[in-house]
Amino acid sequence: MPFRRGNSARRRWRLSAKLLIVSSVATVIGFSAICANVMLDMRRGEEELARQTLENLAAGIDADISRNIELYDLSLRAVVSNMVMPEIQHVSRELRHLILFDHAATAQHFGAIQVFDANGDLTVDAASLDPRPENRGDEDYFTVHRDNPGAGLYVSRPMLHRGAYAIVLSRRITGEDGRFLGIVAGSIRFSYFHELFGRLNLAPDDTITVLRRDRTVIMRKPFDLDIIGKNLSERPRWKADNLKEGSSFAGTGPVDATPRLYVRRAGTSPLFVVVGKPLETVFNLWRTEAIRIGAIMAALIVFVLSTAIFLAREIGRRATAEDKLEELATTDALTGLKNRRKFDIEIDVEWRRAARQGSPLALLMIDADHFKAFNDTYGHQAGDQVLVGIAICISDSVRRASDCTARFGGEEFAVLLPGNAAMDALQVAETIRGKVLQWCEGETTTTVSIGVASMTPGAGQDWGDLIEAADRALYAAKANGRNQSVVASLPQIALVA
Repeated sequence: MPFRRGNSARRRWRLSAKLLIVSSVATVIGFSAICANVMLDMRRGEEELARQTLENLAAGIDADISRNIELYDLSLRAVVSNMVMPEIQHVSRELRHLILFDHAATAQHFGAIQVFDANGDLTVDAASLDPRPENRGDEDYFTVHRDNPGAGLYVSRPMLHRGAYAIVLSRRITGEDGRFLGIVAGSIRFSYFHELFGRLNLAPDDTITVLRRDRTVIMRKPFDLDIIGKNLSERPRWKADNLKEGSSFAGTGPVDATPRLYVRRAGTSPLFVVVGKPLETVFNLWRTEAIRIGAIMAALIVFVLSTAIFLAREIGRRATAEDKLEELATTDALTGLKNRRKFDIEIDVEWRRAARQGSPLALLMIDADHFKAFNDTYGHQAGDQVLVGIAICISDSVRRASDCTARFGGEEFAVLLPGNAAMDALQVAETIRGKVLQWCEGETTTTVSIGVASMTPGAGQDWGDLIEAADRALYAAKANGRNQSVVASLPQIALVA
Protein backbone atom coordinates (compact mmCIF):
# COMPACT_ATOMS: atom_id res chain seq x y z
CA MET A 1 0.00 0.00 0.00
CA PRO A 2 1.46 3.44 -0.84
CA PHE A 3 2.53 5.61 2.05
CA ARG A 4 -0.43 7.87 2.71
CA ARG A 5 1.62 10.50 4.46
CA GLY A 6 4.17 10.38 1.66
CA ASN A 7 1.46 10.68 -0.97
CA SER A 8 -0.16 13.53 0.92
CA ALA A 9 3.14 15.34 1.30
CA ARG A 10 3.98 14.72 -2.33
CA ARG A 11 0.61 16.09 -3.40
CA ARG A 12 1.09 19.14 -1.21
CA TRP A 13 4.50 19.85 -2.67
CA ARG A 14 3.31 19.29 -6.22
CA LEU A 15 0.31 21.53 -5.55
CA SER A 16 2.64 24.17 -4.14
CA ALA A 17 4.82 24.00 -7.24
CA LYS A 18 1.80 24.24 -9.53
CA LEU A 19 0.36 27.12 -7.53
CA LEU A 20 3.71 28.88 -7.75
CA ILE A 21 3.81 28.47 -11.51
CA VAL A 22 0.15 29.43 -11.96
CA SER A 23 0.43 32.46 -9.67
CA SER A 24 3.59 33.57 -11.46
CA VAL A 25 1.94 33.22 -14.86
CA ALA A 26 -1.18 35.00 -13.57
CA THR A 27 0.99 37.80 -12.18
CA VAL A 28 2.84 38.10 -15.49
CA ILE A 29 -0.42 38.15 -17.41
CA GLY A 30 -1.90 40.72 -15.02
CA PHE A 31 1.07 43.06 -15.21
CA SER A 32 1.26 42.57 -18.97
CA ALA A 33 -2.43 43.47 -19.28
CA ILE A 34 -1.94 46.57 -17.14
CA CYS A 35 1.15 47.54 -19.13
CA ALA A 36 -0.67 46.96 -22.42
CA ASN A 37 -3.61 49.05 -21.23
CA VAL A 38 -1.29 51.86 -20.17
CA MET A 39 0.50 51.70 -23.51
CA LEU A 40 -2.81 51.82 -25.38
CA ASP A 41 -3.85 54.82 -23.31
CA MET A 42 -0.55 56.48 -24.15
CA ARG A 43 -1.12 55.68 -27.81
CA ARG A 44 -4.61 57.15 -27.70
CA GLY A 45 -3.18 60.18 -25.91
CA GLU A 46 -0.55 60.67 -28.59
CA GLU A 47 -3.18 60.33 -31.30
CA GLU A 48 -5.51 62.76 -29.54
CA LEU A 49 -2.68 65.29 -29.08
CA ALA A 50 -1.75 65.00 -32.75
CA ARG A 51 -5.42 65.36 -33.73
CA GLN A 52 -5.78 68.53 -31.65
CA THR A 53 -2.58 69.94 -33.13
CA LEU A 54 -3.76 69.20 -36.65
CA GLU A 55 -7.19 70.67 -35.89
CA ASN A 56 -5.57 73.88 -34.69
CA LEU A 57 -3.36 73.97 -37.77
CA ALA A 58 -6.31 73.34 -40.08
CA ALA A 59 -8.34 76.00 -38.26
CA GLY A 60 -5.61 78.57 -38.71
CA ILE A 61 -5.18 77.80 -42.41
CA ASP A 62 -8.93 77.70 -43.00
CA ALA A 63 -9.43 81.03 -41.20
CA ASP A 64 -6.78 82.74 -43.35
CA ILE A 65 -8.18 81.33 -46.61
CA SER A 66 -11.78 82.08 -45.62
CA ARG A 67 -10.91 85.62 -44.62
CA ASN A 68 -9.20 86.34 -47.95
CA ILE A 69 -11.99 84.74 -49.97
CA GLU A 70 -14.57 86.71 -48.02
CA LEU A 71 -12.62 89.91 -48.54
CA TYR A 72 -12.29 89.26 -52.23
CA ASP A 73 -15.95 88.27 -52.48
CA LEU A 74 -16.94 91.61 -50.99
CA SER A 75 -15.10 93.30 -53.84
CA LEU A 76 -16.92 91.08 -56.35
CA ARG A 77 -20.26 91.90 -54.74
CA ALA A 78 -19.52 95.60 -54.88
CA VAL A 79 -18.72 95.40 -58.59
CA VAL A 80 -21.91 93.37 -59.24
CA SER A 81 -24.00 95.95 -57.38
CA ASN A 82 -22.44 98.84 -59.27
CA MET A 83 -22.80 97.14 -62.65
CA VAL A 84 -26.60 97.01 -62.40
CA MET A 85 -26.85 100.74 -61.67
CA PRO A 86 -28.48 102.40 -64.74
CA GLU A 87 -26.20 105.43 -64.50
CA ILE A 88 -23.05 103.33 -64.86
CA GLN A 89 -23.54 103.03 -68.61
CA HIS A 90 -23.57 106.80 -69.16
CA VAL A 91 -20.39 107.84 -67.41
CA SER A 92 -16.89 108.01 -68.79
CA ARG A 93 -14.62 105.01 -68.64
CA GLU A 94 -12.45 106.68 -66.05
CA LEU A 95 -15.35 107.47 -63.77
CA ARG A 96 -16.90 104.05 -64.30
CA HIS A 97 -13.56 102.45 -63.43
CA LEU A 98 -13.37 104.50 -60.27
CA ILE A 99 -16.94 103.68 -59.25
CA LEU A 100 -16.64 99.95 -59.89
CA PHE A 101 -13.28 99.33 -58.26
CA ASP A 102 -13.16 102.01 -55.59
CA HIS A 103 -13.72 99.46 -52.83
CA ALA A 104 -12.05 96.52 -54.55
CA ALA A 105 -9.55 94.62 -52.45
CA THR A 106 -6.00 94.75 -53.72
CA ALA A 107 -3.19 92.49 -52.58
CA GLN A 108 -0.07 90.92 -53.93
CA HIS A 109 -1.74 87.61 -54.72
CA PHE A 110 -5.13 88.90 -55.89
CA GLY A 111 -5.69 89.15 -59.63
CA ALA A 112 -7.44 92.15 -61.18
CA ILE A 113 -11.24 91.96 -61.22
CA GLN A 114 -12.80 91.65 -64.67
CA VAL A 115 -16.31 92.05 -65.98
CA PHE A 116 -17.62 89.86 -68.82
CA ASP A 117 -20.87 90.48 -70.64
CA ALA A 118 -23.56 87.94 -71.43
CA ASN A 119 -21.54 86.66 -74.39
CA GLY A 120 -18.41 86.14 -72.34
CA ASP A 121 -16.56 89.17 -73.80
CA LEU A 122 -14.38 91.21 -71.50
CA THR A 123 -15.89 94.67 -71.02
CA VAL A 124 -14.21 96.06 -67.93
CA ASP A 125 -10.81 95.26 -66.44
CA ALA A 126 -9.60 96.69 -63.15
CA ALA A 127 -6.03 96.53 -64.46
CA SER A 128 -6.62 98.67 -67.54
CA LEU A 129 -8.93 101.35 -68.87
CA ASP A 130 -8.54 99.91 -72.33
CA PRO A 131 -8.52 96.11 -71.94
CA ARG A 132 -7.52 93.82 -74.73
CA PRO A 133 -10.30 91.76 -76.34
CA GLU A 134 -10.93 88.54 -74.43
CA ASN A 135 -13.71 86.00 -74.37
CA ARG A 136 -14.35 83.53 -71.54
CA GLY A 137 -17.70 82.19 -72.69
CA ASP A 138 -16.47 78.59 -72.69
CA GLU A 139 -14.99 78.62 -69.20
CA ASP A 140 -16.78 76.65 -66.52
CA TYR A 141 -17.03 79.65 -64.19
CA PHE A 142 -18.94 81.49 -66.95
CA THR A 143 -21.29 78.67 -67.95
CA VAL A 144 -22.13 77.86 -64.32
CA HIS A 145 -23.46 81.38 -63.73
CA ARG A 146 -25.15 81.55 -67.08
CA ASP A 147 -27.06 78.29 -66.50
CA ASN A 148 -27.63 78.56 -62.76
CA PRO A 149 -28.91 81.89 -61.44
CA GLY A 150 -28.50 80.77 -57.82
CA ALA A 151 -24.87 79.68 -58.05
CA GLY A 152 -23.63 82.50 -55.78
CA LEU A 153 -19.87 82.69 -55.34
CA TYR A 154 -18.24 80.13 -57.61
CA VAL A 155 -14.67 78.90 -57.18
CA SER A 156 -13.20 77.41 -60.32
CA ARG A 157 -10.83 74.55 -60.78
CA PRO A 158 -7.15 75.47 -60.64
CA MET A 159 -6.10 76.84 -64.02
CA LEU A 160 -3.56 78.93 -65.85
CA HIS A 161 -5.16 82.38 -65.64
CA ARG A 162 -3.54 85.48 -67.09
CA GLY A 163 -0.09 83.92 -67.08
CA ALA A 164 -0.19 82.37 -63.57
CA TYR A 165 -1.73 79.34 -61.90
CA ALA A 166 -4.73 80.52 -59.92
CA ILE A 167 -8.33 79.86 -58.93
CA VAL A 168 -11.00 82.11 -60.33
CA LEU A 169 -13.72 83.51 -58.08
CA SER A 170 -16.81 84.75 -59.86
CA ARG A 171 -20.33 86.05 -59.34
CA ARG A 172 -23.29 86.46 -61.68
CA ILE A 173 -24.57 89.84 -62.82
CA THR A 174 -28.36 89.71 -62.97
CA GLY A 175 -30.54 92.48 -64.35
CA GLU A 176 -33.63 93.86 -62.64
CA ASP A 177 -35.73 91.68 -64.92
CA GLY A 178 -33.70 88.56 -63.99
CA ARG A 179 -31.77 88.46 -67.23
CA PHE A 180 -28.21 87.18 -67.29
CA LEU A 181 -26.01 90.20 -67.95
CA GLY A 182 -22.61 88.56 -67.45
CA ILE A 183 -20.19 87.78 -64.63
CA VAL A 184 -17.64 89.46 -62.43
CA ALA A 185 -14.48 87.39 -62.00
CA GLY A 186 -11.24 87.68 -60.10
CA SER A 187 -8.46 85.31 -59.16
CA ILE A 188 -6.28 84.22 -56.26
CA ARG A 189 -2.89 83.11 -57.44
CA PHE A 190 -1.16 79.97 -56.22
CA SER A 191 1.59 82.18 -54.84
CA TYR A 192 -0.82 83.02 -52.00
CA PHE A 193 -1.03 79.36 -50.96
CA HIS A 194 2.72 78.88 -51.38
CA GLU A 195 3.40 81.84 -49.12
CA LEU A 196 0.78 80.73 -46.60
CA PHE A 197 2.13 77.20 -46.39
CA GLY A 198 5.71 78.44 -46.41
CA ARG A 199 5.12 80.21 -43.10
CA LEU A 200 4.29 76.91 -41.42
CA ASN A 201 6.83 74.61 -39.77
CA LEU A 202 5.89 71.24 -41.30
CA ALA A 203 7.58 67.87 -41.38
CA PRO A 204 8.61 66.60 -44.83
CA ASP A 205 5.73 64.13 -45.12
CA ASP A 206 3.04 66.36 -43.61
CA THR A 207 0.32 67.33 -46.06
CA ILE A 208 -2.07 70.25 -46.39
CA THR A 209 -4.83 69.96 -48.97
CA VAL A 210 -7.28 72.69 -49.90
CA LEU A 211 -10.36 71.33 -51.65
CA ARG A 212 -13.52 72.62 -53.18
CA ARG A 213 -16.82 71.38 -51.77
CA ASP A 214 -17.07 68.80 -54.55
CA ARG A 215 -13.65 67.48 -53.37
CA THR A 216 -11.67 68.96 -56.24
CA VAL A 217 -8.09 69.57 -55.11
CA ILE A 218 -7.36 73.31 -55.27
CA MET A 219 -3.95 73.25 -53.68
CA ARG A 220 -1.74 70.74 -51.93
CA LYS A 221 1.49 70.70 -50.01
CA PRO A 222 3.71 69.08 -51.15
CA PHE A 223 2.85 70.68 -54.48
CA ASP A 224 2.11 68.24 -57.31
CA LEU A 225 0.55 69.34 -60.57
CA ASP A 226 -0.61 65.78 -61.19
CA ILE A 227 -2.88 66.05 -58.17
CA ILE A 228 -3.97 69.69 -58.45
CA GLY A 229 -7.37 69.94 -60.09
CA LYS A 230 -8.26 66.25 -59.63
CA ASN A 231 -11.56 65.28 -58.00
CA LEU A 232 -10.91 62.87 -55.11
CA SER A 233 -14.49 61.60 -55.13
CA GLU A 234 -13.59 59.82 -58.37
CA ARG A 235 -10.92 57.71 -56.65
CA PRO A 236 -12.28 54.12 -56.57
CA ARG A 237 -10.46 53.12 -53.34
CA TRP A 238 -11.52 56.17 -51.37
CA LYS A 239 -14.89 56.69 -49.70
CA ALA A 240 -16.04 60.23 -48.95
CA ASP A 241 -17.53 59.04 -45.64
CA ASN A 242 -14.03 58.23 -44.39
CA LEU A 243 -13.43 61.89 -43.71
CA LYS A 244 -16.61 63.79 -43.01
CA GLU A 245 -16.74 67.48 -42.19
CA GLY A 246 -15.15 68.23 -38.82
CA SER A 247 -13.88 64.65 -38.36
CA SER A 248 -10.60 62.74 -38.56
CA PHE A 249 -9.37 59.58 -40.26
CA ALA A 250 -6.34 57.38 -39.64
CA GLY A 251 -5.14 55.29 -42.53
CA THR A 252 -4.23 55.46 -46.20
CA GLY A 253 -5.60 58.50 -48.00
CA PRO A 254 -6.74 58.92 -51.61
CA VAL A 255 -3.51 60.48 -52.92
CA ASP A 256 -0.64 58.25 -51.82
CA ALA A 257 -0.01 55.05 -49.87
CA THR A 258 1.47 56.66 -46.75
CA PRO A 259 -0.78 56.03 -43.72
CA ARG A 260 -1.61 59.35 -42.10
CA LEU A 261 -3.84 60.93 -39.52
CA TYR A 262 -6.10 63.29 -41.47
CA VAL A 263 -8.19 66.08 -39.96
CA ARG A 264 -10.86 67.96 -41.89
CA ARG A 265 -11.84 71.44 -40.82
CA ALA A 266 -15.55 72.21 -40.59
CA GLY A 267 -16.74 75.53 -42.05
CA THR A 268 -19.06 77.34 -44.44
CA SER A 269 -16.41 78.59 -46.87
CA PRO A 270 -16.51 77.34 -50.50
CA LEU A 271 -13.17 75.67 -49.73
CA PHE A 272 -12.21 73.35 -46.91
CA VAL A 273 -8.85 72.27 -45.51
CA VAL A 274 -7.53 68.77 -44.77
CA VAL A 275 -4.28 68.42 -42.82
CA GLY A 276 -2.42 65.11 -42.62
CA LYS A 277 0.51 63.81 -40.58
CA PRO A 278 2.15 60.37 -41.07
CA LEU A 279 1.12 57.87 -38.42
CA GLU A 280 4.75 56.88 -38.08
CA THR A 281 5.56 60.43 -37.00
CA VAL A 282 2.49 60.64 -34.75
CA PHE A 283 3.45 57.48 -32.87
CA ASN A 284 7.23 57.81 -33.10
CA LEU A 285 7.69 58.95 -29.50
CA TRP A 286 5.09 56.46 -28.28
CA ARG A 287 6.78 53.65 -30.21
CA THR A 288 10.15 54.45 -28.64
CA GLU A 289 8.59 54.46 -25.18
CA ALA A 290 6.66 51.27 -25.93
CA ILE A 291 9.84 49.48 -27.01
CA ARG A 292 11.63 50.62 -23.85
CA ILE A 293 8.80 49.58 -21.53
CA GLY A 294 8.27 46.38 -23.50
CA ALA A 295 11.94 45.47 -23.12
CA ILE A 296 11.76 46.10 -19.36
CA MET A 297 8.56 44.04 -19.11
CA ALA A 298 10.10 41.22 -21.15
CA ALA A 299 13.12 41.18 -18.85
CA LEU A 300 10.86 41.13 -15.77
CA ILE A 301 8.71 38.36 -17.28
CA VAL A 302 11.79 36.26 -18.01
CA PHE A 303 13.07 36.88 -14.50
CA VAL A 304 9.75 36.05 -12.81
CA LEU A 305 9.13 32.91 -14.87
CA SER A 306 12.74 31.75 -14.51
CA THR A 307 12.57 32.27 -10.76
CA ALA A 308 9.22 30.46 -10.58
CA ILE A 309 10.53 27.51 -12.61
CA PHE A 310 13.69 27.36 -10.48
CA LEU A 311 11.66 27.43 -7.25
CA ALA A 312 9.23 24.84 -8.62
CA ARG A 313 12.14 22.55 -9.40
CA GLU A 314 13.54 23.09 -5.93
CA ILE A 315 10.13 22.29 -4.46
CA GLY A 316 10.07 19.12 -6.57
CA ARG A 317 13.54 18.15 -5.35
CA ARG A 318 12.48 18.79 -1.76
CA ALA A 319 9.33 16.71 -2.25
CA THR A 320 11.44 13.88 -3.66
CA ALA A 321 13.88 14.15 -0.78
CA GLU A 322 11.06 14.10 1.74
CA ASP A 323 9.57 11.09 0.02
CA LYS A 324 12.88 9.29 0.35
CA LEU A 325 13.17 10.29 4.01
CA GLU A 326 9.57 9.19 4.55
CA GLU A 327 10.35 5.88 2.91
CA LEU A 328 13.48 5.40 5.00
CA ALA A 329 11.56 6.29 8.16
CA THR A 330 8.66 3.95 7.46
CA THR A 331 10.29 1.02 5.64
CA ASP A 332 12.02 -1.97 7.12
CA ALA A 333 15.54 -1.94 5.74
CA LEU A 334 15.85 -5.75 5.45
CA THR A 335 12.53 -6.82 3.92
CA GLY A 336 11.35 -3.64 2.18
CA LEU A 337 8.00 -3.90 3.98
CA LYS A 338 6.62 -1.14 6.17
CA ASN A 339 8.03 -1.02 9.67
CA ARG A 340 6.19 -1.12 13.00
CA ARG A 341 5.93 2.67 13.22
CA LYS A 342 4.25 2.92 9.82
CA PHE A 343 2.02 -0.05 10.60
CA ASP A 344 0.71 1.65 13.76
CA ILE A 345 -0.16 4.73 11.72
CA GLU A 346 -1.89 2.69 9.02
CA ILE A 347 -3.94 0.56 11.40
CA ASP A 348 -5.10 3.68 13.27
CA VAL A 349 -6.25 5.31 10.01
CA GLU A 350 -7.97 2.17 8.75
CA TRP A 351 -9.62 1.53 12.14
CA ARG A 352 -11.15 5.02 12.10
CA ARG A 353 -12.30 4.59 8.50
CA ALA A 354 -13.86 1.20 9.26
CA ALA A 355 -15.63 2.73 12.28
CA ARG A 356 -17.08 5.53 10.12
CA GLN A 357 -18.16 3.21 7.34
CA GLY A 358 -19.24 0.28 9.56
CA SER A 359 -17.05 -2.11 7.55
CA PRO A 360 -14.84 -4.98 8.80
CA LEU A 361 -11.10 -4.72 9.24
CA ALA A 362 -8.97 -7.90 9.12
CA LEU A 363 -5.46 -8.50 10.45
CA LEU A 364 -3.00 -11.36 9.84
CA MET A 365 -0.22 -11.90 12.34
CA ILE A 366 2.46 -14.10 10.74
CA ASP A 367 5.38 -15.72 12.56
CA ALA A 368 8.25 -17.82 11.14
CA ASP A 369 8.26 -21.25 12.78
CA HIS A 370 11.36 -22.35 14.70
CA PHE A 371 13.18 -19.25 13.51
CA LYS A 372 15.47 -18.93 16.55
CA ALA A 373 16.69 -22.53 16.10
CA PHE A 374 17.16 -21.93 12.38
CA ASN A 375 19.10 -18.77 13.12
CA ASP A 376 21.31 -20.49 15.65
CA THR A 377 21.98 -23.38 13.25
CA TYR A 378 22.59 -21.56 9.99
CA GLY A 379 23.59 -18.10 11.17
CA HIS A 380 22.07 -14.67 11.07
CA GLN A 381 22.75 -14.16 7.35
CA ALA A 382 20.74 -17.26 6.42
CA GLY A 383 18.06 -16.14 8.84
CA ASP A 384 17.89 -12.76 7.14
CA GLN A 385 17.45 -14.49 3.76
CA VAL A 386 14.53 -16.45 5.17
CA LEU A 387 12.90 -13.28 6.43
CA VAL A 388 13.34 -11.66 3.01
CA GLY A 389 11.85 -14.72 1.31
CA ILE A 390 8.82 -14.64 3.62
CA ALA A 391 8.37 -10.92 2.92
CA ILE A 392 8.41 -11.62 -0.83
CA CYS A 393 5.79 -14.34 -0.44
CA ILE A 394 3.60 -11.94 1.57
CA SER A 395 3.96 -9.14 -1.00
CA ASP A 396 3.10 -11.54 -3.84
CA SER A 397 -0.05 -12.62 -2.05
CA VAL A 398 -1.32 -9.17 -1.09
CA ARG A 399 -2.07 -7.10 -4.21
CA ARG A 400 -4.67 -4.49 -3.22
CA ALA A 401 -3.50 -0.90 -2.89
CA SER A 402 -5.44 -0.50 0.36
CA ASP A 403 -3.71 -3.48 2.04
CA CYS A 404 -0.75 -2.93 4.32
CA THR A 405 2.11 -5.38 4.83
CA ALA A 406 4.64 -4.76 7.57
CA ARG A 407 7.43 -6.36 9.55
CA PHE A 408 5.96 -6.29 13.02
CA GLY A 409 9.17 -7.19 14.80
CA GLY A 410 11.89 -9.82 14.64
CA GLU A 411 10.50 -12.80 12.68
CA GLU A 412 6.90 -11.59 13.02
CA PHE A 413 4.92 -9.95 10.17
CA ALA A 414 1.53 -8.23 9.97
CA VAL A 415 -0.91 -7.85 7.11
CA LEU A 416 -3.79 -5.36 7.37
CA LEU A 417 -6.76 -6.12 5.09
CA PRO A 418 -9.42 -3.35 5.13
CA GLY A 419 -12.93 -4.47 4.22
CA ASN A 420 -12.19 -8.22 4.60
CA ALA A 421 -14.28 -10.56 6.71
CA ALA A 422 -12.64 -13.43 8.61
CA MET A 423 -13.08 -16.05 5.88
CA ASP A 424 -11.71 -13.73 3.18
CA ALA A 425 -8.71 -12.98 5.36
CA LEU A 426 -8.23 -16.71 5.98
CA GLN A 427 -7.96 -17.31 2.22
CA VAL A 428 -5.21 -14.69 2.01
CA ALA A 429 -3.46 -16.26 5.00
CA GLU A 430 -3.54 -19.71 3.39
CA THR A 431 -2.18 -18.28 0.16
CA ILE A 432 0.75 -16.78 2.04
CA ARG A 433 1.39 -19.95 4.01
CA GLY A 434 1.31 -22.04 0.82
CA LYS A 435 3.75 -19.77 -1.02
CA VAL A 436 6.17 -19.79 1.91
CA LEU A 437 6.01 -23.58 2.07
CA GLN A 438 6.57 -23.87 -1.68
CA TRP A 439 9.43 -21.40 -1.62
CA CYS A 440 11.24 -23.13 1.23
CA GLU A 441 11.11 -26.69 -0.12
CA GLY A 442 14.55 -28.19 0.06
CA GLU A 443 17.02 -29.20 2.70
CA THR A 444 15.82 -26.53 5.10
CA THR A 445 12.07 -26.16 5.19
CA THR A 446 10.66 -22.98 6.72
CA THR A 447 7.02 -22.62 7.55
CA VAL A 448 4.88 -19.88 9.05
CA SER A 449 2.03 -19.80 11.51
CA ILE A 450 -0.71 -17.23 10.94
CA GLY A 451 -3.29 -15.75 13.30
CA VAL A 452 -6.34 -14.26 11.59
CA ALA A 453 -8.77 -11.78 13.17
CA SER A 454 -11.50 -9.58 11.67
CA MET A 455 -13.53 -6.95 13.54
CA THR A 456 -16.07 -4.26 12.77
CA PRO A 457 -15.12 -1.42 15.15
CA GLY A 458 -17.70 -0.72 17.82
CA ALA A 459 -18.11 1.55 20.81
CA GLY A 460 -15.47 1.10 23.47
CA GLN A 461 -13.09 -0.76 21.15
CA ASP A 462 -9.80 0.27 19.59
CA TRP A 463 -7.40 -1.29 17.15
CA GLY A 464 -5.38 -2.78 20.01
CA ASP A 465 -8.22 -5.25 20.46
CA LEU A 466 -7.78 -6.41 16.87
CA ILE A 467 -4.05 -6.96 17.37
CA GLU A 468 -4.68 -8.82 20.59
CA ALA A 469 -7.20 -11.11 18.87
CA ALA A 470 -4.81 -11.85 16.00
CA ASP A 471 -1.97 -12.50 18.46
CA ARG A 472 -4.07 -15.04 20.38
CA ALA A 473 -4.97 -16.73 17.11
CA LEU A 474 -1.25 -16.83 16.24
CA TYR A 475 -0.35 -18.38 19.58
CA ALA A 476 -3.13 -20.93 19.05
CA ALA A 477 -1.67 -21.79 15.64
CA LYS A 478 1.75 -22.36 17.19
CA ALA A 479 0.26 -24.38 20.05
CA ASN A 480 -1.62 -26.57 17.56
CA GLY A 481 1.61 -27.59 15.84
CA ARG A 482 2.57 -24.63 13.68
CA ASN A 483 2.42 -24.29 9.86
CA GLN A 484 -1.26 -23.44 9.94
CA SER A 485 -3.72 -20.53 9.97
CA VAL A 486 -6.12 -19.99 12.86
CA VAL A 487 -9.09 -17.61 12.85
CA ALA A 488 -10.07 -15.85 16.03
CA SER A 489 -13.82 -15.97 16.56
CA LEU A 490 -14.98 -12.73 18.18
CA PRO A 491 -15.97 -11.54 20.67
CA GLN A 492 -15.44 -14.75 22.65
CA ILE A 493 -12.08 -15.12 20.94
CA ALA A 494 -12.85 -18.76 20.23
CA LEU A 495 -10.14 -20.17 17.99
CA VAL A 496 -10.92 -22.14 14.87
CA ALA A 497 -8.18 -24.06 13.02
